[in-house]
Amino acid sequence: MNNIKQIFSIKDLENLCGVKAHTIRIWEKRYNLLTPDRTETNIRTYNLKNLQKLLNVTYLVNSGYKISRISKLNENEINEYVRSIVSDNSTKNQAINSLKIAMLNYDLELFLGTYEQLESTRNFRQIFIDVFIPLLKEIGLLWQTDTISPSHEHFITNLIKQKLLLNIEKLQYTKPTKSDKAFILFLPDNEIHELGLLYINYEILLHGYKAIYLGPSIPLDSLPNTLTFHENTIFVSYFTIKPEKDNIEKYIEDFNRIVCNDRISEFWMLGKQIMHISKNTADNHRYFDSLDALLVEL
Repeated sequence: MNNIKQIFSIKDLENLCGVKAHTIRIWEKRYNLLTPDRTETNIRTYNLKNLQKLLNVTYLVNSGYKISRISKLNENEINEYVRSIVSDNSTKNQAINSLKIAMLNYDLELFLGTYEQLESTRNFRQIFIDVFIPLLKEIGLLWQTDTISPSHEHFITNLIKQKLLLNIEKLQYTKPTKSDKAFILFLPDNEIHELGLLYINYEILLHGYKAIYLGPSIPLDSLPNTLTFHENTIFVSYFTIKPEKDNIEKYIEDFNRIVCNDRISEFWMLGKQIMHISKNTADNHRYFDSLDALLVEL
């Protein structure tokens, strides 16, 4: 239990729940909604129970309930109201909140239980796009604001990775139905953020294509051997932190020089680092501003 984050600042609550600190203070003062502790210097601190309650209250407010009405409910009643809301959008929001709590508590059972509930009404694509992607965006912001630690982020992303790998493996038992092109997926040297690329691999297989997934931190000089895989090979890579902006132009030039040589293969790229590319590069290079933009090309 010592690893579980149990004390939160009002700024942490703002980041985790999406409610302004000023609003939280008003809800406390006017409705006695939360009962923070105070440090010796009179700074508010909140426990995990406060966080869970505020997540549920925020969920109800976003579902159309008045805060004045919610404030008259006890915690069991609040929980019951939350469970009673079954609209598709609200279910997604509640799942994201549950997964955030699972992350903060390193709670495997809560993660698995939430996933099973989602799986009963959605396929994996819907779960990933509707729940995991928004969750990962929130986690990135929470990490940037020091609301969570790297261990929280790694815990939840590795669980999501497990689900990706499980669903990819299921597709790998199905024989490809399309043969006009094949894909080789890799991340550059020292690039380790692979959830996005793993999901692209899932979609490629789902669309019936052959794929080789090489994973993170692949040197360019190890790629030429893969050209024998298929006569029309498309390379796909996701630039999250690598190559760095000062090196990215040279990197994609090196790709053609080292990998393609006499044979030109398409190179599809996405990720936030592509903003540093002039786009006036070789004809076989394609840049995608979003995951959706790439997926429509499959």
